[in-house]
Amino acid sequence: MASRVSGFNMATDESIIRIPPYHYIHVLDQNSNVSRVEVGPKTYIRQDNERVLFAPMRMVTVPPRHYCTVVNPVARDATGEVLLDVTGQVRLRHADQEIRLAQDPFPLYPGEVLEKDITPLQVVLPNTALHLKALLDFENKNGDKVVAGDEWLFEGPGTYIPQKEVEVVEIIQATIIKQNQALRLRARKECLDREDKERVTGEEWLVRSVGAYLPGVFEEVLDLVDAIILTEKTALHLRARQNFVDFCGMVRRTGEEWLVTVKDTAAHVPDVYEEMLGVVTITTLGPQHYCVVLDPVGADGKNQLGQKKVIKGEKSFFLQPGERLERGIQDVYVLSEQQGLLLRALQPLEEGEGEEKVSRQAGDHWLIRGPLEYVPPAKVEVVEERQAIPLDENEGIYVQDVKTGKVRAVIGSTYMLTQDEVLWEKELPPGVEELLNKGYDPLADRGQKSSAKASQPSAPRNKTRVVSYRVPHNAAVQVYDYRAKRARVVFGPELVSLDPEEQFTVLSLSGGRPKRPHALRALCLLLGPDFFTDLITVETADHARLQLQLAYNWHFEVKNQNDPRETTKLFSVPDFVGDACKAIASRVRGAVASVSFDDFHKNSARIIRTAVFGFEISEAKGSDVGLPVPRDRAIFPQNGLVVSSVDVQSVEPVDQRTRDALQRSVQLAIEITTNSQEAAAKHEAQRLEQEARGRLERQKILDQSEAEKARRELLELEAMSMAVESTGNAKAEAESRAEAARIEGEGSVMQAKLKAEALAIETEAELQRLKKVRDLELIYAQAQLELEVSKAKQLADVEAKKFKQMTEALGPSTIRDLAVAGPEMQVKLLQSLGLKSTLITNGNAPINLFSTALGLLGLGAEGQPSTRKEAAAVVPSPQEGLIVQAPPASQTPADKQDQSSGP
Repeated sequence: MASRVSGFNMATDESIIRIPPYHYIHVLDQNSNVSRVEVGPKTYIRQDNERVLFAPMRMVTVPPRHYCTVVNPVARDATGEVLLDVTGQVRLRHADQEIRLAQDPFPLYPGEVLEKDITPLQVVLPNTALHLKALLDFENKNGDKVVAGDEWLFEGPGTYIPQKEVEVVEIIQATIIKQNQALRLRARKECLDREDKERVTGEEWLVRSVGAYLPGVFEEVLDLVDAIILTEKTALHLRARQNFVDFCGMVRRTGEEWLVTVKDTAAHVPDVYEEMLGVVTITTLGPQHYCVVLDPVGADGKNQLGQKKVIKGEKSFFLQPGERLERGIQDVYVLSEQQGLLLRALQPLEEGEGEEKVSRQAGDHWLIRGPLEYVPPAKVEVVEERQAIPLDENEGIYVQDVKTGKVRAVIGSTYMLTQDEVLWEKELPPGVEELLNKGYDPLADRGQKSSAKASQPSAPRNKTRVVSYRVPHNAAVQVYDYRAKRARVVFGPELVSLDPEEQFTVLSLSGGRPKRPHALRALCLLLGPDFFTDLITVETADHARLQLQLAYNWHFEVKNQNDPRETTKLFSVPDFVGDACKAIASRVRGAVASVSFDDFHKNSARIIRTAVFGFEISEAKGSDVGLPVPRDRAIFPQNGLVVSSVDVQSVEPVDQRTRDALQRSVQLAIEITTNSQEAAAKHEAQRLEQEARGRLERQKILDQSEAEKARRELLELEAMSMAVESTGNAKAEAESRAEAARIEGEGSVMQAKLKAEALAIETEAELQRLKKVRDLELIYAQAQLELEVSKAKQLADVEAKKFKQMTEALGPSTIRDLAVAGPEMQVKLLQSLGLKSTLITNGNAPINLFSTALGLLGLGAEGQPSTRKEAAAVVPSPQEGLIVQAPPASQTPADKQDQSSGP
């Protein structure tokens, strides 16, 4: 297309234009302004009034299965000829298009434009279609009229031949529907589907056929729906969106719910009118399980609202829509001998068979005992599961009869409540509850404060259990029965158990110093002996206020523990500590108020003791009145408390001025005592100082005399040391010189010895080196000789082998011929010369005539062995010529010179 465009721009002014085959040009007649086409092969001669618009251009060639689009095509008649107007210009169909398929190459007439270049025809594959839409009204090949806007499909396989009146909207691919799948479609307008069913606009349906599905022109693919695989343990919960008939042929109403199980189908594809609410799992009951189904589905398929259905295992089932389980899957009640069930009837029912048949009314309660397995019917409610309560000898529970309201305590045996009995909770006052939960020992922890162990957590008390309390040794607890209105006192060690109407008597005692009321709370009363301490402020007769800290030893006296009157007296005073302290304090204050401070300071213990214990009249002899005697204890008859002793721990003034005056007097007494001791100490120190000075002067005189003696001895020793030093220096110098000479001589001798040893070592080392060198040379020479011998031996063997192989190769006859060939040739040569005999010799080798004569006589072989050897040496070798003479044994230099100067 680019070449054609460029060709149109290349106008030529040449007169002769050669047009090749399948090429064309446009020629413009400038007179008439009409363009025409010239087609090659042709040689065109341009006229003067003509103009060639472009150089020869190749014709448009449409190969097979291709097409092109030409805009403004020429008009043709019925025979296919091009129509011309009155001016001779080709007639064009303006604003029109023409699709040209495979044909002979054709030129483009003036005004024609190749809009779409040569394009392959579109091949529609199988399972593929072209969505076509009509742009203009036309008649198809079948003669049917097609209106602009109509749509249809061109389904493959096939080759689509384009038309100018038709537009390709899109390419539609077929959707593959696999097993357990369905294709969800929707109609875009009223149409007929593939099964020739009428579909209205917006209607949806499923195509379940396995394979490739090509949607229609008015069908819209919404989704590919996968089937839900159902098993024996799952079901599909569906609800109808509108009235329709399901795949089983059942009519479903709008809002109706149902289950699809594996019995209906193994794989279910939800229909367009079905709403999937979820997957329901199977409910499986074991042999020891049961369940209660609420609102079960009846025979008519509808839920029976308000009804219940009991299903016992072993069984598996699906809960139908609207059904639900009450408390899920429950275990069957397996009761032992010590277990029971309290049941209540929800509706009138009858139990048992025959004579054992029992009628129950709604609201009745009854108890069943084990051992057995029990599944409650739908009309029976299990109120609770009861267990026999094991009780030890000292354990118990409170039981109340719900009909009469009577409460009793069951102690010391295993007990199971009946249907008319419940456990009763005994409430205790908060103070008693707190004391029981603290768990501290009344004896060991009696000196500690009440809040010492409050931070330790304790388990809450089981209020249905009988309240018990361990009374420690030498203690008592009072229990009051509010129903019988009587009290009992229990002495320890003992375990107290409360009846339902009994309560403990709580003691509220004073504590601290000075005593404060309600500081301590306790359940048991300790009988002592023990002590308590108190602070008392008293005032003497001279108005000196003093603070006394007194400690009292006490105990309770109980003469008969079995006498209720005697034991009840122990708890008659709620705060025996505060009462006793107040009584004793009043006695002490009265006694101290009648004496002065000095008297009290001197006799405080006696005054306090007599005030606390008092006096008693001793028995007098005769009619005389007895004298008062101090008692040794004080008794409180209200509760039997006995105070056996009083200890005055401290006495301190309360008034600050009195305390300061007392402190000053004490300080003054201490100061006087200190001054007297200081004066005595000074006098003694002065005396000791004078004695020390006398001893010091005497010691100085003695030290000076001793110093003079030592000085004299020092001078003598210095003179002696100077003499010894001079003698020693001379002697040491002489000895050092002798020692130096000796050391020098010894060093010279040692040096000579070391040099001799070094020389001997060097000589020995050189000798050993030469020996090793000679040994190595001998070894090398021996090895070299051995190598030469071995080489000579190997060469001799090679020569012998070579000679043997040569002789074997030549053969005896050849050797013989070679041996006689020379003499025979010489003989023949001599015969040819006519010589009978000839002797040729030089002057250096004279002829022995004797040996010659012997040879002529035939005696040369026996008489001259050496001559034979020489003759043997004349035998020619294979490498020599015809005449071979052995060289002489030896030649002197004179002989060689004679030979060189011979004829």
